[in-house]
Amino acid sequence: MAANRKDSFAGALRRVWGRGGVLGYYQGLIPWAWIEASTKGAVLLFVASEAEYYAKSAGASDFIGGISGGIAGGVAQAYATMGFCTCMKTVEITRHKQAAAGIKPPGSIATFMDIYRREGIRGINRGVNAVAIRQMTNWGSRFGLSRLAEQSIRNLTGKEEGQKLSAMEKILASGIGGGLSAWNQPIEVIRVEMQSKTEDPNRPKNLTVGKTLKYVYSQAGLKGLYRGVTPRIGLGVWQTICMVGLGDIAKEAVEKLTGDKVTAKH
Repeated sequence: MAANRKDSFAGALRRVWGRGGVLGYYQGLIPWAWIEASTKGAVLLFVASEAEYYAKSAGASDFIGGISGGIAGGVAQAYATMGFCTCMKTVEITRHKQAAAGIKPPGSIATFMDIYRREGIRGINRGVNAVAIRQMTNWGSRFGLSRLAEQSIRNLTGKEEGQKLSAMEKILASGIGGGLSAWNQPIEVIRVEMQSKTEDPNRPKNLTVGKTLKYVYSQAGLKGLYRGVTPRIGLGVWQTICMVGLGDIAKEAVEKLTGDKVTAKH
Protein backbone atom coordinates (compact mmCIF):
# COMPACT_ATOMS: atom_id res chain seq x y z
CA MET A 1 0.00 0.00 0.00
CA ALA A 2 2.96 2.32 0.63
CA ALA A 3 4.17 1.62 -2.92
CA ASN A 4 0.73 1.58 -4.61
CA ARG A 5 -0.97 4.45 -2.84
CA LYS A 6 -4.25 4.21 -4.78
CA ASP A 7 -4.93 0.69 -3.49
CA SER A 8 -7.41 -0.01 -0.72
CA PHE A 9 -6.53 -2.67 1.86
CA ALA A 10 -8.65 -5.22 -0.03
CA GLY A 11 -7.11 -4.10 -3.33
CA ALA A 12 -3.61 -4.54 -1.90
CA LEU A 13 -4.49 -8.06 -0.76
CA ARG A 14 -5.71 -8.91 -4.27
CA ARG A 15 -2.61 -7.34 -5.88
CA VAL A 16 -0.24 -9.38 -3.71
CA TRP A 17 -2.27 -12.56 -4.24
CA GLY A 18 -2.01 -11.96 -7.99
CA ARG A 19 1.80 -12.14 -7.75
CA GLY A 20 1.74 -15.82 -6.83
CA GLY A 21 -1.06 -16.67 -4.44
CA VAL A 22 0.04 -17.37 -0.86
CA LEU A 23 3.72 -17.22 -1.90
CA GLY A 24 3.18 -13.63 -3.05
CA TYR A 25 2.89 -12.61 0.59
CA TYR A 26 6.34 -14.07 1.28
CA GLN A 27 8.30 -12.31 -1.48
CA GLY A 28 11.67 -11.20 -0.16
CA LEU A 29 11.56 -13.69 2.73
CA ILE A 30 14.70 -15.58 1.71
CA PRO A 31 17.33 -14.38 2.38
CA TRP A 32 16.57 -10.68 2.96
CA ALA A 33 13.82 -10.91 5.59
CA TRP A 34 15.73 -13.70 7.34
CA ILE A 35 18.83 -11.48 7.59
CA GLU A 36 16.75 -8.51 8.76
CA ALA A 37 14.91 -10.57 11.40
CA SER A 38 18.06 -12.23 12.75
CA THR A 39 19.82 -8.90 13.16
CA LYS A 40 16.92 -7.62 15.26
CA GLY A 41 18.28 -9.88 17.98
CA ALA A 42 21.96 -9.87 17.07
CA VAL A 43 22.29 -6.09 16.61
CA LEU A 44 19.16 -4.10 17.49
CA LEU A 45 18.19 -5.81 20.76
CA PHE A 46 21.78 -6.01 21.99
CA VAL A 47 22.59 -2.34 21.29
CA ALA A 48 19.17 -1.17 22.55
CA SER A 49 19.61 -3.08 25.81
CA GLU A 50 23.05 -1.62 26.42
CA ALA A 51 22.02 1.93 25.52
CA GLU A 52 18.90 1.76 27.71
CA TYR A 53 20.92 0.40 30.63
CA TYR A 54 23.51 3.19 30.45
CA ALA A 55 20.84 5.87 29.96
CA LYS A 56 19.00 4.69 33.09
CA SER A 57 22.29 4.38 34.98
CA ALA A 58 22.86 8.06 34.17
CA GLY A 59 19.53 8.94 35.77
CA ALA A 60 17.12 8.78 32.82
CA SER A 61 13.51 7.72 33.42
CA ASP A 62 12.16 4.45 31.99
CA PHE A 63 10.52 6.45 29.18
CA ILE A 64 13.68 8.37 28.21
CA GLY A 65 15.82 5.27 28.69
CA GLY A 66 13.54 3.29 26.39
CA ILE A 67 13.64 5.99 23.71
CA SER A 68 17.44 6.21 23.95
CA GLY A 69 17.86 2.45 23.68
CA GLY A 70 15.45 2.15 20.77
CA ILE A 71 17.08 4.96 18.80
CA ALA A 72 20.60 3.55 19.30
CA GLY A 73 19.53 0.02 18.41
CA GLY A 74 17.51 1.14 15.38
CA VAL A 75 20.35 3.20 13.92
CA ALA A 76 22.89 0.41 14.51
CA GLN A 77 20.72 -2.16 12.76
CA ALA A 78 19.83 0.18 9.89
CA TYR A 79 23.42 0.88 8.88
CA ALA A 80 24.61 -2.68 9.58
CA THR A 81 22.10 -4.64 7.50
CA MET A 82 18.69 -2.99 7.12
CA GLY A 83 19.68 -0.78 4.17
CA PHE A 84 20.40 -3.55 1.70
CA CYS A 85 17.77 -5.92 3.18
CA THR A 86 14.87 -3.48 2.81
CA CYS A 87 16.19 -2.38 -0.59
CA MET A 88 16.20 -5.95 -1.86
CA LYS A 89 12.79 -6.75 -0.34
CA THR A 90 11.38 -3.71 -2.14
CA VAL A 91 13.05 -4.82 -5.39
CA GLU A 92 11.48 -8.26 -4.98
CA ILE A 93 8.04 -6.71 -4.54
CA THR A 94 8.24 -4.09 -7.31
CA ARG A 95 10.03 -6.02 -10.08
CA HIS A 96 6.92 -8.18 -10.73
CA LYS A 97 6.07 -5.67 -13.47
CA GLN A 98 8.82 -7.27 -15.57
CA ALA A 99 6.99 -10.57 -15.35
CA ALA A 100 3.70 -8.87 -16.24
CA ALA A 101 5.37 -7.54 -19.40
CA GLY A 102 6.43 -11.06 -20.39
CA ILE A 103 10.06 -10.68 -19.30
CA LYS A 104 11.37 -13.34 -16.94
CA PRO A 105 12.78 -11.43 -13.94
CA PRO A 106 16.15 -12.55 -12.56
CA GLY A 107 16.40 -14.31 -9.20
CA SER A 108 17.12 -12.60 -5.87
CA ILE A 109 20.88 -13.16 -5.81
CA ALA A 110 21.22 -12.31 -9.51
CA THR A 111 19.33 -9.05 -8.92
CA PHE A 112 21.54 -8.26 -5.92
CA MET A 113 24.77 -8.87 -7.87
CA ASP A 114 23.52 -6.85 -10.85
CA ILE A 115 22.78 -3.82 -8.66
CA TYR A 116 26.15 -4.24 -6.91
CA ARG A 117 28.06 -4.36 -10.22
CA ARG A 118 26.27 -1.31 -11.60
CA GLU A 119 26.00 0.89 -8.52
CA GLY A 120 28.25 -0.63 -5.85
CA ILE A 121 27.59 -0.43 -2.11
CA ARG A 122 25.59 2.78 -2.57
CA GLY A 123 23.20 1.01 -4.94
CA ILE A 124 22.33 -1.85 -2.60
CA ASN A 125 22.02 0.58 0.28
CA ARG A 126 19.80 3.01 -1.61
CA GLY A 127 17.45 4.73 0.82
CA VAL A 128 19.52 3.68 3.85
CA ASN A 129 19.20 7.14 5.44
CA ALA A 130 15.42 6.88 5.22
CA VAL A 131 15.71 3.39 6.71
CA ALA A 132 17.81 4.76 9.58
CA ILE A 133 15.26 7.50 10.29
CA ARG A 134 12.49 4.90 10.18
CA GLN A 135 14.35 2.53 12.50
CA MET A 136 15.34 5.14 15.06
CA THR A 137 11.80 6.55 15.23
CA ASN A 138 10.32 3.03 15.10
CA TRP A 139 12.27 1.57 17.94
CA GLY A 140 12.69 4.78 19.91
CA SER A 141 8.88 4.99 19.95
CA ARG A 142 8.33 1.28 20.54
CA PHE A 143 10.70 1.00 23.48
CA GLY A 144 9.85 4.41 24.94
CA LEU A 145 6.06 4.13 24.63
CA SER A 146 6.17 0.53 25.91
CA ARG A 147 8.05 1.67 29.04
CA LEU A 148 5.55 4.50 29.48
CA ALA A 149 2.68 2.02 29.13
CA GLU A 150 4.36 -0.27 31.67
CA GLN A 151 4.48 2.57 34.19
CA SER A 152 0.82 3.40 33.53
CA ILE A 153 -0.09 -0.25 34.16
CA ARG A 154 1.85 -0.16 37.45
CA ASN A 155 -0.08 2.96 38.49
CA LEU A 156 -3.42 1.40 37.56
CA THR A 157 -2.70 -1.89 39.33
CA GLY A 158 -1.16 -0.33 42.45
CA LYS A 159 2.35 -1.66 41.83
CA GLU A 160 5.36 0.27 43.10
CA GLU A 161 7.98 1.96 40.91
CA GLY A 162 10.21 -0.69 39.32
CA GLN A 163 8.05 -3.59 40.48
CA LYS A 164 7.92 -6.46 37.99
CA LEU A 165 4.91 -6.83 35.73
CA SER A 166 3.29 -10.12 34.83
CA ALA A 167 3.90 -11.62 31.40
CA MET A 168 0.45 -10.54 30.19
CA GLU A 169 1.00 -6.99 31.49
CA LYS A 170 4.33 -6.86 29.64
CA ILE A 171 2.65 -8.05 26.45
CA LEU A 172 -0.19 -5.53 26.84
CA ALA A 173 2.27 -2.65 27.37
CA SER A 174 4.32 -3.72 24.34
CA GLY A 175 1.19 -3.96 22.19
CA ILE A 176 0.18 -0.42 23.14
CA GLY A 177 3.67 0.92 22.44
CA GLY A 178 3.88 -0.91 19.11
CA GLY A 179 0.49 0.31 17.91
CA LEU A 180 1.19 3.95 18.77
CA SER A 181 4.61 3.81 17.08
CA ALA A 182 2.98 3.76 13.63
CA TRP A 183 2.81 7.59 13.76
CA ASN A 184 5.95 7.59 11.58
CA GLN A 185 4.29 5.89 8.59
CA PRO A 186 5.29 8.80 6.27
CA ILE A 187 8.93 7.78 6.76
CA GLU A 188 8.08 4.22 5.68
CA VAL A 189 6.28 5.53 2.57
CA ILE A 190 9.34 7.66 1.76
CA ARG A 191 11.64 4.66 2.26
CA VAL A 192 9.56 2.47 -0.07
CA GLU A 193 9.44 5.18 -2.74
CA MET A 194 13.21 5.74 -2.60
CA GLN A 195 13.94 2.03 -2.99
CA SER A 196 11.21 1.25 -5.53
CA LYS A 197 12.31 0.11 -8.99
CA THR A 198 8.98 1.10 -10.53
CA GLU A 199 9.49 3.48 -13.45
CA ASP A 200 7.70 6.83 -13.14
CA PRO A 201 8.62 9.72 -15.48
CA ASN A 202 7.26 12.23 -12.95
CA ARG A 203 9.54 11.06 -10.16
CA PRO A 204 12.69 13.15 -9.61
CA LYS A 205 16.08 11.57 -10.24
CA ASN A 206 18.61 11.06 -7.43
CA LEU A 207 15.96 11.02 -4.72
CA THR A 208 16.76 12.30 -1.25
CA VAL A 209 14.46 12.06 1.77
CA GLY A 210 13.34 15.67 1.23
CA LYS A 211 12.74 15.27 -2.53
CA THR A 212 10.79 12.06 -1.96
CA LEU A 213 8.60 13.67 0.70
CA LYS A 214 7.81 16.54 -1.66
CA TYR A 215 7.09 14.15 -4.57
CA VAL A 216 4.75 11.85 -2.60
CA TYR A 217 2.91 14.82 -1.10
CA SER A 218 2.47 16.41 -4.53
CA GLN A 219 1.08 13.16 -5.95
CA ALA A 220 -1.20 12.01 -3.11
CA GLY A 221 -1.23 14.65 -0.37
CA LEU A 222 -1.10 13.90 3.36
CA LYS A 223 -3.31 10.85 2.91
CA GLY A 224 -0.71 9.34 0.59
CA LEU A 225 1.95 9.63 3.29
CA TYR A 226 -0.20 7.50 5.60
CA ARG A 227 -1.17 4.81 3.09
CA GLY A 228 -0.73 1.37 4.61
CA VAL A 229 -0.82 2.60 8.20
CA THR A 230 -3.49 0.07 9.30
CA PRO A 231 -1.51 -3.11 8.49
CA ARG A 232 1.61 -1.41 9.84
CA ILE A 233 -0.09 -0.87 13.20
CA GLY A 234 -0.61 -4.64 13.32
CA LEU A 235 3.03 -5.20 12.37
CA GLY A 236 4.19 -2.73 15.02
CA VAL A 237 2.14 -4.44 17.73
CA TRP A 238 3.51 -7.88 16.82
CA GLN A 239 7.15 -6.82 16.49
CA THR A 240 7.12 -4.83 19.73
CA ILE A 241 5.57 -7.69 21.69
CA CYS A 242 8.32 -9.97 20.36
CA MET A 243 11.23 -7.56 20.82
CA VAL A 244 10.28 -5.62 23.95
CA GLY A 245 7.84 -7.67 26.04
CA LEU A 246 9.10 -11.15 25.15
CA GLY A 247 12.67 -9.81 25.02
CA ASP A 248 12.42 -8.78 28.68
CA ILE A 249 10.83 -12.13 29.57
CA ALA A 250 13.66 -13.96 27.74
CA LYS A 251 16.28 -12.02 29.74
CA GLU A 252 14.60 -13.04 32.99
CA ALA A 253 14.54 -16.67 31.80
CA VAL A 254 18.28 -16.52 31.02
CA GLU A 255 18.95 -15.16 34.51
CA LYS A 256 17.07 -18.06 36.11
CA LEU A 257 18.76 -20.60 33.85
CA THR A 258 22.34 -19.38 34.29
CA GLY A 259 22.17 -17.77 37.71
CA ASP A 260 23.93 -14.71 36.27
CA LYS A 261 22.42 -11.25 36.28
CA VAL A 262 21.84 -9.73 32.84
CA THR A 263 24.04 -6.61 32.70
CA ALA A 264 21.70 -4.48 30.62
CA LYS A 265 18.62 -5.48 32.59
CA HIS A 266 15.54 -3.30 32.04
